[in-house]
Amino acid sequence: MTKKEILFLTIGILTGVSALFFTMIPVSRPDNNVVIGDTLKGARPYFGHSSSPPIPAELYFAGEKVDLDKWYIRERLERELVVASYSYSLTLMSLKRTGRWFPMIEEIFKREGVPDDLKYLVIAESNLTNAISPAEAVGFWQILGQTGKSYGLIINKEVDQRYDPEEATLAAVKYLKHAKNNFGSWTLAAAAYNAGMRGIGSKLEAQGESDYFSLHMADETARYVFRAMAYKLIHQNPDMYGYFLSPDQCYQPLHTYDIEVTGNVQSWVNFAKAEGITYAQLKYYNPWIRDSKLVNKNQDTFTVKIPVTEAR
Repeated sequence: MTKKEILFLTIGILTGVSALFFTMIPVSRPDNNVVIGDTLKGARPYFGHSSSPPIPAELYFAGEKVDLDKWYIRERLERELVVASYSYSLTLMSLKRTGRWFPMIEEIFKREGVPDDLKYLVIAESNLTNAISPAEAVGFWQILGQTGKSYGLIINKEVDQRYDPEEATLAAVKYLKHAKNNFGSWTLAAAAYNAGMRGIGSKLEAQGESDYFSLHMADETARYVFRAMAYKLIHQNPDMYGYFLSPDQCYQPLHTYDIEVTGNVQSWVNFAKAEGITYAQLKYYNPWIRDSKLVNKNQDTFTVKIPVTEAR
């Protein structure tokens, strides 16, 4: 045999072996789903670049039934499920971060009487990061400056509590409860978190509607609540959407103790050194600190978190 013939024979053998190997790998596809509540039952995990993510037969969000029998509502949910389930890095990181931040958010929501499902708005807002939007909305809950101040946050050159996950969550809760009182619906309150209460109120009046699902809105707001629904389904059933994490792969809550500061701090670097931590650690655990010092002319009281042990 010539060298050319040997080369073609080798390529043919390797191709055949590869094809045999891949045909032996089971491909998981969703079965017809039987749903109890919001939990997918009787479906194997799907994971593939040509699979469509499973859609539940029944879904409730913040206590309100989502009428998936209507094709346009079902397709709106499916769109967000496709986007979220195939945004692998973003969704994977949100799954990891919830282990650290959801316990705090869940506790505040429960104490304040806000439906647990609305915690998924924070993923739609920032993916649980202290992001800054082009409109200068800041933090986990993407709060604008004036809105933050009106709901009790301290925002100035030295301190910006929009960066404090706990304080920002409390402000978001106040906004959502205010919107719920205005509109009588948690889904409309969620939509108002995206578009503003004035914007949602004017659309309800102009269109003569009373619920989120019947309202014609700008694309971003029309998708917003469905995006949160998609995150709910993925986070409650991650293996059904191709995400497999063990508990130890999720980030753990931060363990800290509190120091109350009521006066000024001449140097946060020196403050950190006095507490036996680095300035970098101080800033990580207290991202609301925005300057190298604290004049604190209004003598406000701030809670500084100091790490007990380093979390993973």
